[in-house]
Amino acid sequence: MDEQQLLAAIHSLASPDTRELACGESGHRAGHICLVAPGGADLPTLLDELGNWHGEPRTLVTGGHVAPAVTERTGLPLLAPWGDGLVEMRAWAFGGRWIGCGSVRTGDGVRPVVLIAERAAPSLEELSEDASWVDRVVAVTGWEADRRHPIDWAAAEARLGTALPRDYKRLAELFGRGAFDGYLDVHLPDGSRSDLVRHAERLAEWAAAHGNGLWEPHRLYPAPGGLLQWASSEQADGFYWLTEGPDPDKWPILASEDDCTTYRFAGSTAEFVYRLLTDPQQPFSTARYFSAHWFQSYGSPEPADD
Repeated sequence: MDEQQLLAAIHSLASPDTRELACGESGHRAGHICLVAPGGADLPTLLDELGNWHGEPRTLVTGGHVAPAVTERTGLPLLAPWGDGLVEMRAWAFGGRWIGCGSVRTGDGVRPVVLIAERAAPSLEELSEDASWVDRVVAVTGWEADRRHPIDWAAAEARLGTALPRDYKRLAELFGRGAFDGYLDVHLPDGSRSDLVRHAERLAEWAAAHGNGLWEPHRLYPAPGGLLQWASSEQADGFYWLTEGPDPDKWPILASEDDCTTYRFAGSTAEFVYRLLTDPQQPFSTARYFSAHWFQSYGSPEPADD
């Protein structure tokens, strides 16, 4: 199996997530499959290739030491097959699967290892009835809620000329750059290519030169009540706030497909994200495709071209 065949096998086993996983390694229990890395495979190269597909990984084991926060929720099924033999292990969540890549110590020395393991849907049972929508998004994605991504909101809001919804800002600080279910790509004011503020300015410049025909009957922000984009998808879907009224926490959301089909949602940003992940009846929902949900982290932003 060469590197491209290995990557193809990973993608086949990881999606869809209904296929039974039974490993052929001697002494390994069901619930995962170990894949043979090609001869001469380089661990950093494998990690880079998987990172290109699945974003920034979680670090479970480094230098033979298991991270203290590793649990069933954060990737433990990837460690069980190899136990104390693990030297390195990185993990990516993908629906009802864990994807792991690292190295293991054997009688023949240290060699790369790649495996796919079952990932249980994160539980919502511990949530209180009055849990916020942000807390629900954290719970349903199995995210590590102790992580923080500082953002200069004062600078971003001053440049935009408006405050932004509070729950959007909390989501941004908890999750950072990335996409929910690998689909909903949230824009942040972080200096990246999809920077929220820069993107709004570019769209406004385009509309000033060419008109608002692409968004009719609406206009783009900073027009009063105009559309301010906060997320997108690879399928050219756009997700906007309708900046109606002085309170950003009450702005409705307008989701638009590239065929100009639109859907208006009266709840908050975090509620929209939660229902997109969990309600198969909602337009744009990923719940029709995945039994478990995740956040694909992009890590630190790449500098924009301008």
